[in-house]
Order: sequence, then structure tokens, then C-alpha cells
Amino acid sequence: MKLDILAFGAHPDDVELGCSGTIAKEVALGKKVGIVDLTRGELGTRGTAELRDQEAMAAAQILGVSVRENLQMRDGFFVNDEPHQLAVIQMIRKYQPEIVICNAIDDRHIDHAKGSKLVSEACFLSGLIKVETEYQGQKQSAWRPKQVYHYIQWKNIEPDFVVDITGYNEKRIESILAYGSQFYNPNSNEPETPIATKNFLESLNSRTREFGRIIGTDYAEGYTVERYLAVNSLADLL
Repeated sequence: MKLDILAFGAHPDDVELGCSGTIAKEVALGKKVGIVDLTRGELGTRGTAELRDQEAMAAAQILGVSVRENLQMRDGFFVNDEPHQLAVIQMIRKYQPEIVICNAIDDRHIDHAKGSKLVSEACFLSGLIKVETEYQGQKQSAWRPKQVYHYIQWKNIEPDFVVDITGYNEKRIESILAYGSQFYNPNSNEPETPIATKNFLESLNSRTREFGRIIGTDYAEGYTVERYLAVNSLADLL
């Protein structure tokens, strides 16, 4: 299955927190979108890996993505080396996305920046014909996405561009709240974590509203880029 967009997250819920409004919009526009989680988030203070598996699939259904996979790398301890790069390359070559979206380039959680760099470098290596990979016994062809974009997470990184998600913010929130084990619940007996506070959820909405305000809409999500964005005409920026 060829995808238009493939979104990567170091943990289940990273994609929802960073770019789910954009994904919901692109799916509604007829694009084929997939999600690949690097780990199962098994080191998370709240919930279990098995519960997060279920929550991830529920969120995928809400967003309407075509596929969701988990590479089952070690939460907290995966590294950016050849075996991990090859695992990501297999996914890129399997789905041949035009666009890859991945973790923030810098963030509070160490896995986010690691995951960002790992996926970015794998996107480059995936385009080299002498890097050989197989998937289910079949040799894969080289494939390099046209663009790699990084969503924004805990830290307030200045975006290079924003995507208007007005009309899709409710779907975004619904996909985030599918992770009931991870986020604010006044009835939960689980330990409190930085992302399990009411303030955290409010801050997410504040950011999308602020990005939206700046471009004259209700809600938007921000991204950073690795190279200049090119347009054929100034009218493309309207």
C-alpha cells in the first residue's frame, strides 16, 4: 500500500499530540495516511504497554488512517544505529510516502529528539540503492520521501510553517483523549505525570489557538523543516 503521508512517533500518542489535526484534515481530503510508532511506551508511569496498544488502535480509527504499525523498539533505550535505521527504512520503503512527519527536533523527553534524528536519517538512507533491505522475504526498492517535517511537542519551538486545522480540532482532541490511561482524569488513581495534568491539555489547546490566531483562523498546528520549502508562485502561499 502506497501512502501519501507517513507519521512517526517515538511513543504511541506522540503523533496524536503533535499532528493529529493535520492528519484528520488530510484524510478528509482523500489522502492516504499511516502511523508508525517506534516503541510501545512501556516505560510510561501510567497504564501498560498492552493498554496503550489498544488506545493507539482506537486513536487510529478516530483519525481514519489507513494503517498503524509498531516497531517495538525499547522505550527509553533505542538508539540511532544501523539496526534501528534499517527497521525504519523498511517502513519507508514498504509504504513509499511522499511526506514523512516525525518527532520534534528538540524536546523534554529524550526519545523525542532521538526518534526525530533516527527517522530523518533513515529517510535519507532509504533513498540509497546500495542500502539493501527485505520485507517478508521480498527485496525492497530504494525510496526517499520528498519532504520530512517535524511536529512540535512539549517545548515551544518556533514553527517554520503552520497548517490550518480549523474544523478538525475536535477530531484531534478526540484522538488524544483515546489515551485515557495517559492524560488528565480526575477519577484516576494513577500517579500524576507532567502530561496527566489539566494544565497540559489546556496548554495544547492554547498552542493550536495561538497558531490559528496568527494566521487568522481558529486552530493550527506548527512544523519545522529540514530544508527550504519551495513554491512555484507567490499565489501558492495565499
